[in-house]
Amino acid sequence: MDLHEEEKENQDLENNLQEDSQEIEYDFKEGDKVSLVIENETALGYTVCINEEFDGLLFRSEVFQELEENMEVVGYIKNIREDGKVDVSLRPQGFRNVIDSDVDKVLNKLKNSREGYLLLTDKSSPDSIRFHMKMSKKSFKKAVGNLYKQKLIVIKEDRIELVN
Repeated sequence: MDLHEEEKENQDLENNLQEDSQEIEYDFKEGDKVSLVIENETALGYTVCINEEFDGLLFRSEVFQELEENMEVVGYIKNIREDGKVDVSLRPQGFRNVIDSDVDKVLNKLKNSREGYLLLTDKSSPDSIRFHMKMSKKSFKKAVGNLYKQKLIVIKEDRIELVN
C-alpha cells in the first residue's frame, strides 16, 4: 500500500467514525434531568455515564462538590454537540432555574448564619466564594443582585446582610 492509499484509508475510517457518532439517537434533550455515574477524572473534568447507557463529560468548571469514581449523581444535559458528544452539568439548565437555585442557596446561608450576614461581597475572591458557597463568583453575583433588587439584603463594604 502506498502513502496515498494509506491516507485515503485513514480518511475513510475517520469519516465512518464521525458518521457513527452523529447517528446516535439519545433518549434525552438539552436541559433534561438525567442520572449520572462518575467514571474517571480527566484534565477537562470527569467522564460520566448518562442513564447507564451514554458517555458524557462533566467539565471541571461545573463541579462545586467532591466527586468520586462510581458515585451516582443527578445531572442535566447541557449540550449535545455536533460530533455527538454530550456535555452535562450538575445544575439545572436555563437562567431562571439556575438563578432561583443560587438565590435560595445564598438566602439560606444568610438565614442560617448566627449574625445574619456573610463576609462575602462581589469583591471577594472566586476561590473564597467557591469554598463558602459552592458556586462560581458569577453565579454568586447574580444571586446577590437578585436579592438586592428584592430588597432582601443590604450590601456593605465587607459583607452582605439580611434585611430584618
